[in-house]
Amino acid sequence: MKRIQPGSSPGGASRTAAASPRGASQQTVTLAQRFKSYRNHHKVVALESLQRLLATPIPTIMTVLVLAIAIALPAGLYVMLKNAQILSRDWDGSAQISLYLQQDFPMDKGRAFARKLEKRVDVARTQYISKAQALEEFQVLSGFGDLLSELDENPLPSVIVVYPSNRDVAQAEDLRQALDKFQQVDAAQLDAEWVQRLHAMLDLAERLVFALGVGLGLAVLLVVINTIRLAIEARRDEIVIVKMVGATDAFVRRPFLYCGLWYGFAGGLIALIIIESILFWVDSPVGQLANLYGSSFDLSGLGFVNTLMLFSASAFIGWLGAWLAVGQHLRAIEPR
Repeated sequence: MKRIQPGSSPGGASRTAAASPRGASQQTVTLAQRFKSYRNHHKVVALESLQRLLATPIPTIMTVLVLAIAIALPAGLYVMLKNAQILSRDWDGSAQISLYLQQDFPMDKGRAFARKLEKRVDVARTQYISKAQALEEFQVLSGFGDLLSELDENPLPSVIVVYPSNRDVAQAEDLRQALDKFQQVDAAQLDAEWVQRLHAMLDLAERLVFALGVGLGLAVLLVVINTIRLAIEARRDEIVIVKMVGATDAFVRRPFLYCGLWYGFAGGLIALIIIESILFWVDSPVGQLANLYGSSFDLSGLGFVNTLMLFSASAFIGWLGAWLAVGQHLRAIEPR
């Protein structure tokens, strides 16, 4: 039997052991692995933040409803303003130009002049109103029929009503100035002052809606900041512990950012439901009112683009409120 000497090993095991490295080994982490780990951690934190909110349904619902109402007010006013602007564009077509002809201008020449104007590119159609028709209409509308019948001659001129082909009021005014230069025309009047007043009111309403949206957006931001501040105080001990074991501020901040993001997204969703419910509720009365005026106007909602902007803005405000709250209060929580 072969004797094994002390310190030796069969088959050269001692040489193998001497050749093998000792201590911890190092492994290189690729950029793809880091991104995957970062993505998985965000996914886990987002789901855990949502579960924390669902674990306390009553406070979460109350906060979300406050945010939804504050978001729905300016968004709903924007929808109303957008429908009013659509309706005003339809009314722009009713702007018309009244051409008062010379007092002694013959009827046949007046009709021929109306047909000549109708051939212009910027004129959709014309309507000739004779002196007799103008007097009859004035007697009916004014209530002075008996008094006007005593006059020896008709004091009213013939009128040509011109309907511009372009709905823009500014271009209609340019057309009025051009028609006023004809010798047959004694005066030209653009009957669209009420349309101009309407546009001025809509411009003012647009600025008021914007100001209200900014103010309520700040209110939403403050609500989120206060809510996240309370959540930070409730988890103060947990934050201290994870900081003691080496957690970075970004690691601690991440759950609260997702919490604010969920608050904003949920507030935007409930606001959208409120707006669409109100539109569905008033759609039938608005349709009946439009039919009485011979209009085919239908209410329009936010639409895809505006809905996407609503969700993006509400989620961003929630995230921004959480970021401000965490940045303000996280520095005050440090392990002792």
